[in-house]
Amino acid sequence: MEELEGTVDQVVYYNPENGYCVCRFLLEDEEVITIVGYFPPLSAGEVLRINGTWELNSKYGRQFRVNSFVPVLPSSVRGIQRFLSSGLVKGIGPVLAKRIVDHFGSQTMQVLTTCPEKLLAVEGIGPNKLQEIIRSWEENKRIRDLIIFLQEYGISTSLATKIYRHYGDQTFKVLRTNPYQLCLDVWGIGFRTADQMALRLGCDPSSLERIAAFIHYYLERESEQGHLFSYRPEVVEAASKELAVSAEGVEEALEQLISQRRVLIEVTSSGQAIYLPYLYRAEETVARGIIQLASTPLLVPGLNLDETIKKVESQLGVSFSHEQRKAIEESWRQKILIITGGPGTGKTTLIRAIVEIYEQWGKRVLLAAPTGRAAKRLAEATGREAKTIHRLLEYNPKEEGFRRNEKYPLAGEVLIIDEFSMVDILLMEALIKAIPLGMRLILVGDSDQLPSVGPGNLLRDLIESQRIKVVRLTEIFRQVRGSLIVLNAHRVQQGLGLIYSRSSEADFLFIAQEEEEKAFELVMDMACDKVPSKLRLPPLNSQIQVITPMYRGLCGVENLNRQLQARLNPQNKGIKLGQNELRVGDKVMQIRNNYDKEVFNGDLGTIVSIDPEKWQIIVDYDGRSVLYERDELGEITLAYAISVHKSQGNEYQGVIMPLLIQHYIMLQRNLFYTALTRAKKFCVIIGSFRALHIAIKNDSPIRRNGLLKDKLQARLASPIQEGI
Repeated sequence: MEELEGTVDQVVYYNPENGYCVCRFLLEDEEVITIVGYFPPLSAGEVLRINGTWELNSKYGRQFRVNSFVPVLPSSVRGIQRFLSSGLVKGIGPVLAKRIVDHFGSQTMQVLTTCPEKLLAVEGIGPNKLQEIIRSWEENKRIRDLIIFLQEYGISTSLATKIYRHYGDQTFKVLRTNPYQLCLDVWGIGFRTADQMALRLGCDPSSLERIAAFIHYYLERESEQGHLFSYRPEVVEAASKELAVSAEGVEEALEQLISQRRVLIEVTSSGQAIYLPYLYRAEETVARGIIQLASTPLLVPGLNLDETIKKVESQLGVSFSHEQRKAIEESWRQKILIITGGPGTGKTTLIRAIVEIYEQWGKRVLLAAPTGRAAKRLAEATGREAKTIHRLLEYNPKEEGFRRNEKYPLAGEVLIIDEFSMVDILLMEALIKAIPLGMRLILVGDSDQLPSVGPGNLLRDLIESQRIKVVRLTEIFRQVRGSLIVLNAHRVQQGLGLIYSRSSEADFLFIAQEEEEKAFELVMDMACDKVPSKLRLPPLNSQIQVITPMYRGLCGVENLNRQLQARLNPQNKGIKLGQNELRVGDKVMQIRNNYDKEVFNGDLGTIVSIDPEKWQIIVDYDGRSVLYERDELGEITLAYAISVHKSQGNEYQGVIMPLLIQHYIMLQRNLFYTALTRAKKFCVIIGSFRALHIAIKNDSPIRRNGLLKDKLQARLASPIQEGI
């Protein structure tokens, strides 16, 4: 074993799946070596003391394999400059770091620590800047020991900062008494990381605390796959296998969790369902709320419906189909109505008509959708105000909850929710609480699309319960009958093969290509040249989107993002985050709900400003600017290419999609259908006929554990238990 100290000069490769990293590492004597090992995301300029061994790689030559490391404060002038340029100290970026080091040289760290007021002698530092630097440096000093401690367990400096901000002076106490608490409290730290720390700190591998933390982690992990609960044998088997502990120990930990009401059990015909309390509460609340709302007497309309429909037809310049007329009539007869249909079946026209009719009756109609873009489209289509569901419910960051609830319900007589397939059980819980019993609820969506990203299969459960009236729109309107996108979407829905056209004017194109490498080149060519030219849009445009079924592989989200960024946005400088760099002009996506910023998982935006000195990024989300600090940058990711799931609720002028046999595990009808229906003017599929055939024929429904349908069919939701 040998110990070296130096500075991260360049991150050559980083695998976020397992943390494997290859870096160019600058030693104190200016020698540059290659180091390999498992790290958290690193940034150029970070100083490390590493322990490991030299090895000779047959392909890459001599390199240093790191077994352990800790971050340290630098001592050399160059090291100090790179350290200060890394963004760890707010208010100091690369330019100011050079000025400070040029002025104080090797005494810089001592000045920062003992007499920071001397920084006023540096150009660009005034009283306000000085105070910002002092505050940041003091905080940096307080968490330095924490960073050093946590780096040993694979925690990056940004996550260490998050931990400190969450626990403050109690941080070390939490770490030493129950490190598993971190994976429950701090976003970005999972069970694996907390477990690694706990075991190194001497926790018993068979302890009930460890098993209980894993059970919670397992249920959370399953909820990320859409499940509201897991069956007891599955939980026991997973815990005993992954933790290498006895099933008896798992059962004991599970019983403890049940007695403490940290998990809840619902007995079903298929066995015991294990819920996290908040998911159990959400399902119960939705079931009970739907039943109560549906059973409340209707307010009888005070005008002639037939005459009103004819009047609205004249106003809108349309003639309603039999299905549309039925939907309008049912919107008057039902307290809750579901309207579902594929593209081109007139859902938007129907919403406009229902709004007009209710307004002529003198009733107030509220319009909402799950995402900002969907709400914007709804507002444009109806000429009325439409909000995201979160804004409709008035989220209050200070109270960490929605202002609109059962005590302060929504004001209006009708609520129409568009793109309802995207709504998960948790958002529906908040929504149902805020709907007064006298309000009508109209849910509009496409039940053949993928279910929501969040837990539950809400739209399908509501339809299959047969307790809510459903109107299905199947007729394709004349205006869009010539669209191959619309025609093929309906054929996919029916399990039929696609229809192709060789016309340059066609809005749908399939390019047969079996080889992944050639398919990749075609995707790049289409995204960077052919599709922008056809649509007369600049290549770097939010209306052109690459959508792919998988994250890994040559045609996966991760590689396509790197390659498209290099091709479409190569010049702009940005902020390096591990192996990726965020640049001005980049298309990015929010990957977790952030209620304080009012941006949510799947929201797409564009980076419009970067301050490398403060490590701040400003992202534009459809005209609304959102500021990200250094420790929040992990919430956004490149979005030149996105997964099909993340594309839900969005609509693009042009869509490019690779569909290969390498995507086999994701080749499903509703996934392909969802991607296809994201395109408005042009869609090109690049891939193999075999993969296409599998995707169309594989209609196996996505199984999601939940009991909402059963509770609705029983017509009685059990009361929510006290203390949940």
